[in-house]
Amino acid sequence: MGIDYYNILKVNRNASDDDLKKAYRRLAMIWHPDKNLNANKTEAEAKFKQISEAYDVLSDPQKRQIYDLYGEEALKSPASSSGRGYYNRHHPDPNFRNADDIYAELFGGSDAGKGFKANTGGEGSSSAKKAPAVENFLSCSLLDLYKGAKKKMKISRTILDSSGYIHTVEEILTIEIKPGWKKGTKITFPEKGNQEPGVISADLIFIIDEKPHDIFTREGNDLVVNQEISLLDALTGKTFELTTLDGRNLAVPITEIVKPGYELTVANEGMPISKEPRKKGNLRIKFDVRYPSRLSAEQKSDLKRVLGGS
Repeated sequence: MGIDYYNILKVNRNASDDDLKKAYRRLAMIWHPDKNLNANKTEAEAKFKQISEAYDVLSDPQKRQIYDLYGEEALKSPASSSGRGYYNRHHPDPNFRNADDIYAELFGGSDAGKGFKANTGGEGSSSAKKAPAVENFLSCSLLDLYKGAKKKMKISRTILDSSGYIHTVEEILTIEIKPGWKKGTKITFPEKGNQEPGVISADLIFIIDEKPHDIFTREGNDLVVNQEISLLDALTGKTFELTTLDGRNLAVPITEIVKPGYELTVANEGMPISKEPRKKGNLRIKFDVRYPSRLSAEQKSDLKRVLGGS
């Protein structure tokens, strides 16, 4: 017979008008070029036209009768065979209805089919609504946000196959964390939410969440660390070693008297700046002076002698 319109609509040969409408609606939602859930637009347009043609023939009692008797060739070329001649005598206009018109008729509204025209040179856009975005937090260590990292996320979602049936699939999404990203940064995977008939799939959004670090605290692009020193070192100075967030040993000299609330800034040792990868914030060292728990009489006397005149 050639093209099997019944198979295209996934119905049997005794399908009623309601069966045909339900089958068409289900498949049109999948394959409409602006609503389809397939990456290949060219394939979707061809499939949508084929579905529309099948519905046009099977929903028209006269066309369906000729198709059942003589096949689709009798509908498309009505001038040569006996079957085609029969069609020509009874149905002088063999043209198929426009796919957009069929879509508008079954889904309602004069603009219902404009989304298809937008893909074939016409104007307008799809009237399908998009499902609300789905947001998930992505926990990252401070080191991940300092050096950058790749996170693989396993998701489970429902999809519609070409026949309109729903399946659950699992998928691995790779998220590339850029150095310097901050808490609240959003990474969007367009239309990776669940698929439903007549609705554009939701975007899947991951929101960066920063796990607390044992030593360093982030303030904007700066890193802040608390450093305890003795009263003697606070008064006389010292060079001490600090292990940076990425594991380097940093020599930090103290050349001034450390007073309460003193803070030392080391330039370019903070967090990377995501929009300027070659630049970093500052490392800010907040000092806590450790006082002796007790002093002997001799120590007190020595301190008075040394500091008395200051």
